[in-house]
Amino acid sequence: MKAAPRVEPGSLLAFDALPRPLDSAGRPRRVGIEVEFTGLSERRAAGVLAAHLGGRVEEEDPFAFHLLDSALGRISVERDLRHIHPHRPYRHPAPWLRPPASTLVAASLGPIIPRELVTEPLPPEDLPSVDAALARLQAAGAGGDRATLAGSLGLHLNIVPPDPAPATILALLRAYLLLEDELRGEILPSGLARLYAPEPFPAAYRRHVLDPAYAPDLPALCDDYLAANPTRKRGLDMLPLFLELLGERVAGRITDKVKPRPVLHYRLPVARLGVPGWSLAGDWNRWVRVERLAADTEALAARTARALQR
Repeated sequence: MKAAPRVEPGSLLAFDALPRPLDSAGRPRRVGIEVEFTGLSERRAAGVLAAHLGGRVEEEDPFAFHLLDSALGRISVERDLRHIHPHRPYRHPAPWLRPPASTLVAASLGPIIPRELVTEPLPPEDLPSVDAALARLQAAGAGGDRATLAGSLGLHLNIVPPDPAPATILALLRAYLLLEDELRGEILPSGLARLYAPEPFPAAYRRHVLDPAYAPDLPALCDDYLAANPTRKRGLDMLPLFLELLGERVAGRITDKVKPRPVLHYRLPVARLGVPGWSLAGDWNRWVRVERLAADTEALAARTARALQR
C-alpha cells in the first residue's frame, strides 16, 4: 500500500467534486495528469520529486526517468520528443535515429523541447498533492507559461468516465460541445497558446451531435466521430477511449500517435508552471463544469435547444 501523499501548507485549493464520483463497478473514478514545463532537466525533476514524494528513480534513457513507489505512485518525467527514444517501438517516427545521434539531437533541442510529467491514474482527492509536487518543481527552477516558440505547453487530464455506455459518452460530448467556446475563451484568451491549441470541433459535427434525435449506439457514435475528427487535435480527444472500446474499428482509420486508454482525454488546457501560485484546480474545475452539465438532463436539453436556435 502506498503512503498517504504529503500535502504542503497552502496547497489545499478548491478542487470541485465530480457529480458522478464512482464508475459503473462502484469504484472511485481516477484521473491521470500530464504537465509540460521548461527550465529543469528530466533527471533533476525526477530527483526533486523523489525528495518530496519518496520512492526510487529509474532511468529509462538519458531523457526519460520514472519515479516508482512514490506517495503518488508512478510518475514519469521525460523529454517530449519521440525521436529521441528510439528503443520505443510504438509508431516511432524515425526508427533509424539511434544513439549517439539521438542523444545529440536531444541535446541540441534541449532549450526548446519541453519536459513532460505524467502521473498514473489518481483519485481526485490526490490533486492537491500533485499541486504541491508541481510547486516543488517550480521552486527548483521549472517554468513555462502556456507556450514556447516550439508549441504549447500542454496540461492534459485523462479522466475515467462514469461508464462506457453510449448515452453517458454522448452526454459528456454534448456538454463539452456546448461549453467549448466558453472554455476556449477562458483558457486561451490570446497569444501563442491560442495559435497552437487544438482546433474546435467542426460546426457541422457539432450540429449533428446536438440534434435531439441523435441517439447512436457505440459503433455509430465512434464512426461519426472519426468521420469528422480523424485526429487527436481536439480539446476533448475521444480517440483513446474509442480505441480502447472498439479496437481495430478505430486503429486503421487514424494516423496520429494514439494509445488505447479507457479515458476522456481533455487536452484543451495549457500548463503555466512558471506562474507563481498556478494550480491545477482551475482547469480541473472547468472539466467538472462539463460533467455537471452532462449529468443534468434538463439543463443539457435546455442549453442544447438554445444553441440550435442560433
